[in-house]
Amino acid sequence: MAWVYLSRVVAGPCAPLSALIESVGVVEAARAVRDCALPQSLRGPTEQRRGSDSAARDLDVMEQIGGRVVTPDDPEWPSWRLLGLAQLDPSRDRDCAVPLVLWVRGPRSLLESSDRALAVVGARCSSGYGNQVTGEIAGDLAAQGWTIVSGAAFGIDGMAHRAALAVGGATIAVLACGVDRPYPAQHDRLLAQIAETGLVVSEYPPGTTAHKHQFLARNRLVAALADGVLVVEAGLRSGARNTVKWSRRLGRPALAIPGPVTSAASVGCHRMIRDGEALLVTRAEEVIDEAGPLRLSLPGSAGPIACPEDALSGDEALVFAALPKIGSRLPRELAQQSGLSLPAVRAALPALELAEFVGTDEGGWYRKRTGRRHPEGK
Repeated sequence: MAWVYLSRVVAGPCAPLSALIESVGVVEAARAVRDCALPQSLRGPTEQRRGSDSAARDLDVMEQIGGRVVTPDDPEWPSWRLLGLAQLDPSRDRDCAVPLVLWVRGPRSLLESSDRALAVVGARCSSGYGNQVTGEIAGDLAAQGWTIVSGAAFGIDGMAHRAALAVGGATIAVLACGVDRPYPAQHDRLLAQIAETGLVVSEYPPGTTAHKHQFLARNRLVAALADGVLVVEAGLRSGARNTVKWSRRLGRPALAIPGPVTSAASVGCHRMIRDGEALLVTRAEEVIDEAGPLRLSLPGSAGPIACPEDALSGDEALVFAALPKIGSRLPRELAQQSGLSLPAVRAALPALELAEFVGTDEGGWYRKRTGRRHPEGK
């Protein structure tokens, strides 16, 4: 109840209150706020709402919508994910504080869901190109067990969530308002779907409406709950660049998808790549190379073969790697993606089909979930 009361009092990140809680404990900090026995740095932030205790009502609202409040005392609290925020200097950015609590809707564990996660953000007015790339990469990652974290906004955010849902993967929507208030309102159905199988998360109490400054504070949580941030399309003044800033300050990789040089929607991505703020990536495998865990073999071992396709080599391995986890590709597209000539691609595909690694449909060639090794490992 003390955690919930304080969450409502400050409604967002508050470094001085976090420091007080760490010093005297949450119950004593709540008493000090109620009695206004506070240092000067806390009197202003708590003055407006310290006399109103709606903790019981807030918990009732969460129960009615099937949600819960997660505090730093709970086993579900992603403490190792949020540790980086605690190391930042609040005098440099007042929004860097660790959230007091997290209000959550959804059946998954927040701790477990953020264990291997990627934040995918980008333009609200996304292009067809941006939507396609987002769907492919986010879908590929979700199919491989990665959680897709985003902000449920129009454009790239919404596409990333939908791609994860489409393959039965996990996704986390981080809101800048209460989890009982779908924002944007047109995404009420999308957020309901996410809450059914994934997680909808906010540091703001139920009933809180979205305001501009809260989106910038929200971005730090999008970055903190993931192993890295991927930007797919961003204007020069995009909010996605703010998320990249948080990712870099937390010591996590920032990645960007290049677009056509004539596209205004990709100017921000190109600038971040050029200025060294983000690494250029073009597919899920490259994202995993940068954001995934370091894989080391035991001494004296040849290393594990994670899947049957590890036995592929040469042109067949390149062609298979160029195929998306979801969807089909024509040979000409595979040639562009793999760097091989069109005849080489056309020669490799029948061999992959014979080995049951690929199949064909009206859209082109696609991956099969399993394959058998070639005779004699070829």
